[in-house]
Amino acid sequence: MGMFSFVKDIGEKLFGSGAAQAAVKPADAAKPTDEEVAKALMAKVTALGLPVKDLDITYNGGTAYVMGTVAAQDIREKVILTVGNTAGVESVHDNLAVDKPEPEAKFYTVVKGDTLSKISKDFYGNANKYMKIFEANQPMLKHPDKIYPGQVLRIPA
Repeated sequence: MGMFSFVKDIGEKLFGSGAAQAAVKPADAAKPTDEEVAKALMAKVTALGLPVKDLDITYNGGTAYVMGTVAAQDIREKVILTVGNTAGVESVHDNLAVDKPEPEAKFYTVVKGDTLSKISKDFYGNANKYMKIFEANQPMLKHPDKIYPGQVLRIPA
């Protein structure tokens, strides 16, 4: 449990154009309310198939509060990253309980010029272990070459 920081204007958009349109609003509609953002974030987590018992997300001016229970640490981290790697979210306050606690993975913020191979070389000393990072970030990542500056990734031990 804790607070995790993200780059507010980086990530998938919940409303308007873009791949994630969990709760699309007309272009002339007003800025979404905090409640609408929270519902869209919940829909995003649910759409990825991340199993969270009693999932509840609230949102207040850039901070998302995530509550519920997950079976394992990796699911907890994927939920945090799914919510945090969304445009408009600058921090995630984690209140998720984990049934089987394990050591936490490291989080890494992608910078310009990064590839999964480069990140793998930096963390593991072997660029060919990039698939370990890719697999640790699925289903959020769809392809190993589709990362972007400002995105936060899980780096398993």
